[in-house]
Amino acid sequence: MVYSYTEKKRIRKDFGKRPQVLDVPYLLSIQLDSFQKFIEQDPEGQYGLEAAFRSVFPIQSYSGNSELQYVSYRLGEPVFDVQECQIRGVTYSAPLRVKLRLVIYEREAPEGTVKDIKEQEVYMGEIPLMTDNGTFVINGTERVIVSQLHRSPGVFFDSDKGKTHSSGKVLYNARIIPYRGSWLDFEFDPKDNLFVRIDRRRKLPATIILRALNYTTEQILDLFFEKVIFEIRDNKLQMELVPERLRGETASFDIEANGKVYVEKGRRITARHIRQLEKDDVKLIEVPVEYIAGKVVAKDYIDESTGELICAANMELSLDLLAKLSQSGHKRIETLFTNDLDHGPYISETLRVDPTNDRLSALVEIYRMMRPGEPPTREAAESLFENLFFSEDRYDLSAVGRMKFNRSLLREEIEGSGILSKDDIIDVMKKLIDIRNGKGEVDDIDHLGNRRIRSVGEMAENQFRVGLVRVERAVKERLSLGDLDTLMPQDMINAKPISAAVKEFFGSSQLSQFMDQNNPLSEITHKRRISALGPGGLTRERAGFEVRDVHPTHYGRVCPIETPEGPNIGLINSLSVYAQTNEYGFLETPYRKVTDGVVTDEIHYLSAIEEGNYVIAQANSNLDEEGHFVEDLVTCRSKGESSLFSRDQVDYMDVSTQQVVSVGASLIPFLEHDDANRALMGANMQRQAVPTLRADKPLVGTGMERAVAVDSGVTAVAKRGGVVQYVDASRIVIKVNEDEMYPGEAGIDIYNLTKYTRSNQNTCINQMPCVSLGEPVERGDVLADGPSTDLGELALGQNMRVAFMPWNGYNFEDSILVSERVVQEDRFTTIHIQELACVSRDTKLGPEEITADIPNVGEAALSKLDESGIVYIGAEVTGGDILVGKVTPKGETQLTPEEKLLRAIFGEKASDVKDSSLRVPNGVSGTVIDVQVFTRDGVEKDKRALEIEEMQLKQAKKDLSEELQILEAGLFSRIRAVLVAGGVEAEKLDKLPRDRWLELGLTDEEKQNQLEQLAEQYDELKHEFEKKLEAKRRKITQGDDLAPGVLKIVKVYLAVKRRIQPGDKMAGRHGNKGVISKINPIEDMPYDENGTPVDIVLNPLGVPSRMNIGQILETHLGMAAKGIGDKINAMLKQQQEVAKLREFIQRAYDLGADVRQKVDLSTFSDEEVMRLAENLRKGMPIATPVFDGA
Repeated sequence: MVYSYTEKKRIRKDFGKRPQVLDVPYLLSIQLDSFQKFIEQDPEGQYGLEAAFRSVFPIQSYSGNSELQYVSYRLGEPVFDVQECQIRGVTYSAPLRVKLRLVIYEREAPEGTVKDIKEQEVYMGEIPLMTDNGTFVINGTERVIVSQLHRSPGVFFDSDKGKTHSSGKVLYNARIIPYRGSWLDFEFDPKDNLFVRIDRRRKLPATIILRALNYTTEQILDLFFEKVIFEIRDNKLQMELVPERLRGETASFDIEANGKVYVEKGRRITARHIRQLEKDDVKLIEVPVEYIAGKVVAKDYIDESTGELICAANMELSLDLLAKLSQSGHKRIETLFTNDLDHGPYISETLRVDPTNDRLSALVEIYRMMRPGEPPTREAAESLFENLFFSEDRYDLSAVGRMKFNRSLLREEIEGSGILSKDDIIDVMKKLIDIRNGKGEVDDIDHLGNRRIRSVGEMAENQFRVGLVRVERAVKERLSLGDLDTLMPQDMINAKPISAAVKEFFGSSQLSQFMDQNNPLSEITHKRRISALGPGGLTRERAGFEVRDVHPTHYGRVCPIETPEGPNIGLINSLSVYAQTNEYGFLETPYRKVTDGVVTDEIHYLSAIEEGNYVIAQANSNLDEEGHFVEDLVTCRSKGESSLFSRDQVDYMDVSTQQVVSVGASLIPFLEHDDANRALMGANMQRQAVPTLRADKPLVGTGMERAVAVDSGVTAVAKRGGVVQYVDASRIVIKVNEDEMYPGEAGIDIYNLTKYTRSNQNTCINQMPCVSLGEPVERGDVLADGPSTDLGELALGQNMRVAFMPWNGYNFEDSILVSERVVQEDRFTTIHIQELACVSRDTKLGPEEITADIPNVGEAALSKLDESGIVYIGAEVTGGDILVGKVTPKGETQLTPEEKLLRAIFGEKASDVKDSSLRVPNGVSGTVIDVQVFTRDGVEKDKRALEIEEMQLKQAKKDLSEELQILEAGLFSRIRAVLVAGGVEAEKLDKLPRDRWLELGLTDEEKQNQLEQLAEQYDELKHEFEKKLEAKRRKITQGDDLAPGVLKIVKVYLAVKRRIQPGDKMAGRHGNKGVISKINPIEDMPYDENGTPVDIVLNPLGVPSRMNIGQILETHLGMAAKGIGDKINAMLKQQQEVAKLREFIQRAYDLGADVRQKVDLSTFSDEEVMRLAENLRKGMPIATPVFDGA
């Protein structure tokens, strides 16, 4: 493997036995891609804002004289950047501007004659933007929109599994679920009649829907039944024979033809009899007259002579009726073919309970059900029914719904209209009847082919559409009011409902959650979470056991381990490592293609629906060098079951052993040796780890640590390769490599680091550079570590030396005994940052004032405040100390005459204010690390606010000037190169001031052109600098937009150092959690044979019953890793030669299978080997990937 300079600093020894075929994908892509789709201009108009606009516009007036058309939209630039939004407590958003066209038609002229067209760009509110890390800043706090797993639109066939009726009879039902619109349910009742429900209201006979679609009884019977035809010839009754229909019946009369008896009366008709009948080509058989009694007529029979109806369709025949039919000349009678086995008379029976007999009565019945109590009229009934399923405004199956609908009904094409057709409804009824007849299967609701992911973009689009629809009503009203000649599109649109809908979604939707920012893993997991709850989803109370359970289709898509304990178990899941969504929103997972028993490196992503058709081998199947399966029989999955298949039958193979689990679970070494319940706890508790003061890389990891640290966005990652030109605690400057520069730019990348800011959970976010001056970096290298990362790897905890043994009862019931050394070395010390705010308001009695002049407070209490009454930065404060002095006017009290006299003499006016200062809460002590003052526009700023402003301006100017200097230096080095190449002597050039260089002229035209280009760039650079500085100055000096009645807000940030103490919870990665019972002196701790005391004592009884053996294996491997580190440390202390070190470290890296990595230290320079050894002193980090490790 080729390592970059930065990666060579510390290499994790990988014990994986199988090569990595597919790199771990970018872990936040589900969020970023979805939102990108939402705001990106889509020429097809299928996704995002474009789709929302196209679905609502053009809006026509009621009269049709005018319409408002949509042309295009653009998103402006956000006013503040992400950091400024967090500090000021505002939303990070961009203004949405939409170009609309108002078209007015001539009234008297023929249709479509345009009278006037006005086009204008209209502001339509703000759209919150996603940050680079997949979060939103709403009112200054970072939030995450969790993806939702909901039932896909389409048609579903299900049964009640015999639970509804006391007899235990299984009742089948079908449900058509649109993306938006009314649900349509068909269901059988215990008497086998078919009923329909609209939007889960009371049920009606299903044939009412068919009648409303203008079908007659005859047509309905024609659609659902095959016919049996009887003919009356020479006073004998003959039946047209279809032999296949007789299978399994008992003959009630001799079946004979052409003088040959095929089946005797009372015998069962078998397949042999049917073959005989077919062979002899028997078409007609004679039947006794009684056989026709009880059969059902398929159409109306009318007496030709009198015109009277003898027998209506769907009537049962009797012998009298047969005689009547025969007399009136009907010699050919069509009846319905039904039997008890597989052709039930359900629709015929349903028609009998159907009270309606024509279209109008059916429509009225539906109207009464939907709008009880309203008097139905023909028009109202027709428009209601039309709008339910056949209007694009009210009903939409969506592309997904149509695809699922057509696939379910086994149709060829998968595209079609978003509304229902007659055929759709009839086909669903036919399939439901087939299922009732025993043909076909019901769907599995929990199959991931029937549940899809709704991500940020889609939910935001739906909310935006809701806002647009609200606006549409108002626009229609305005268009109809007349006086359009003076109106512009601007006057039609009110952006309030749109911004309100969007704001409501991002601010208070159940799926818009306060980001879990404990550590990088909890951030990443939160963004990859999949919830079945939320609007349009399930509710905790209603969700049964089946929905929560692990389903075979979860394999490689949803993690079976990581889910919360408690009422939400199984409803909130986590995406598997390699899973992604396809265009329809279904989860898919990658597989390697297998052709003729050879595993290729070709990757196919399969959704749960497609996967069912293939045989898929596991990732740990043994392969030889060419990629053939070693064993003849391979363990595979097919149709949700696991069994053995021969190697030629295999279609695909898993990509990786960790594709089953989520990111959280893939960080647990030896996961395969843990009980599932404990693994669940381990995966969940990793997210609760608080970042320690000094992050410590895990000695035993799984190789996923780097991916998590880089993708979470807490580290600073190099965008382009280059050399570190400048580095300090808050900034890193990289001079970019020539080949990665854009033409004509200075080639400098500046990374400003985040310093000591507060996270959502009050932990501390701080970035520290991990590169030094002059080091080469490559694209994707980690430049600075964030919270809980160490040299670009996730480091959630500390490597501790543990003993499993009882110790005087102090580790009873999972208690933990901790050595004092752990506290002394600050191993588990954490920093928490609290934000305390003081608000000065305008009250009825006058404004509150922030001041150091507080009544009845001694000098000592004011010692930490400056003259404006605000605490200074760096002050050590404890509970009860004043942070911001504030006085509030209090109401005039009734004074006694004596007091009045004293007042008059001494003029004491100070006592009409009361002290309402901001104090440190009890039990909190810490250091003030930052103070921010926000002042309302038009209120005079106090001295401290001006000082802060001055400081910020200075800092901004310094930042920008340094940036300018660096860029200038890069530019002038290129100018110098051009001048020297053009024939100017280098010595003379260096004597001239740099500003004069651009005045020189060159004879070579090409060089002169280059010089002029560079001069232009230089001017542009200075202009850009001025512009940026001006923008910064404007932002810093402008007043703040505060809530009504608020004059000033002072925010004080306290950094609190918390040490570990008894009562704190500690946990390993295997669900082994406990509470600290005692901090023990070092001399009292148990020690090993070398006399080294341990750090922690755990109870050995915590292992056997919990079955999490992974912790024991981790301890063993950690011991070995530490041992190698100790040896390297000893060699470094003895100052041994680099060659010996190189050889020893090389031997360590050569241990094991070496399939996944080849570390060749001969390519490392001596300096690199020394630095690697230095970083391995505390132990050699080891990776043991899940299900594939050491």
